[in-house]
Amino acid sequence: MKMNRSIMSMRSGVCRRHVTTAQFLLAISRSAKVMIIVLTGASVFGCTSDISRKALPEAEVVHAHALVAPSRTDPTIRIWGDEKPKWFEELIGAPPSALKRRFPGIFGRPHAYLALSGGGQNGAYGAGLLNGWTAAGNRPEFTMVTGISTGSLIAPFAFLGPDYDDELTEVYTKYSTKDLVKKRPFLSILAAASAADTAPLRRVIARYVDADMIAKIAAEHRQGRRLFIGMTNLDAGRPVLWDIGAIANSSDPGAADLIHDVLLASAAIPGAFPPVLINVKADGETFDELHVDGGTTTQVFLYPAGIDWRKVTSKLKVPGRPDVYVIRNASLNPVYDPVKPGLIPIAGRSISALIRTQGVGDMYRIYLGAKRDGLDYHLALIPDEFDVKSEEPFDANYMRQLYKVGYEHGKSGRNWLSAPPGFE
Repeated sequence: MKMNRSIMSMRSGVCRRHVTTAQFLLAISRSAKVMIIVLTGASVFGCTSDISRKALPEAEVVHAHALVAPSRTDPTIRIWGDEKPKWFEELIGAPPSALKRRFPGIFGRPHAYLALSGGGQNGAYGAGLLNGWTAAGNRPEFTMVTGISTGSLIAPFAFLGPDYDDELTEVYTKYSTKDLVKKRPFLSILAAASAADTAPLRRVIARYVDADMIAKIAAEHRQGRRLFIGMTNLDAGRPVLWDIGAIANSSDPGAADLIHDVLLASAAIPGAFPPVLINVKADGETFDELHVDGGTTTQVFLYPAGIDWRKVTSKLKVPGRPDVYVIRNASLNPVYDPVKPGLIPIAGRSISALIRTQGVGDMYRIYLGAKRDGLDYHLALIPDEFDVKSEEPFDANYMRQLYKVGYEHGKSGRNWLSAPPGFE
């Protein structure tokens, strides 16, 4: 995909090191003038879309369930990310013998949890860190892995461990924008739900998250390990956490397609990428829900705040203090850059600041939850010294260089912070 470099390099006030959602929209739309026309046209034409749907009524939200049939041992394959799930009370009330049968691979053993944030092409940092960690020889087997946006694409590889390091490296060093998205013709954007088509990205997801990988995820799930992917239910305006292992463990023939849809939806940047429709059933009738990037509601997550995780680890007889590893695929500090007084630069800078500060808040939230629940916290993020410029939304050269930085961090093991900045 040929990008308009004058747009990508303009001093709009958006962080120059990392292509943001706003920059992506600008790049796809060719120029600020075109973007304004697109926005105006959408208003004039009544915000029409190329997506037809049968939306789930609000009254049926509490009754709706995904069409993929859960197994008898996994009655729930998704939960709201902002409330305490029903399974928590069920787990707390279960006898130890039942929990040992249900979680044989993690019961009575040390726990380590990994939370992977969003960040687009900056996911190359997390990919490199994990592979460098393998080279260091002390990378743990993660009891639970969570992912948002680009973190959701890393998560299945991280969950299955070093055997998938080569594939993870390939995903974040081989592909560029033209391999992952297809720019829509200008006039079609006016009647579309997004500026780009992500059919190529879905094919890449399906190529790597194949039947063999899904079977291995299911096997680990039966041992008690968990893989959660976060997205945003746009109709409800709430985060949703999908249990990928439970879906993989289902015998439903639609399980693989649902997993691919969940991964794609978690990375569906609103406006830039099309939202993903997921069919659900309620009261014997089929409806659909509209899902977008998990980063719309949170940049990184571990578990809902309403869960007392100390009770979970106590019931599972976990020895010692579990470790929480948070990989933030972004740098912490903003870049000072005077903003031109125009609609697009102001909007772009505002979105960039919102995403950055939301990510900071999420790091603090996980840290405070870890301290409350008796977990040891470890944080890695892109160093401010990394100042390579990206020329497009998924710049292979940029990602290869960032991958190397992450690899060195993982191999050295010296860049983990024991608390977010300001809490040391």
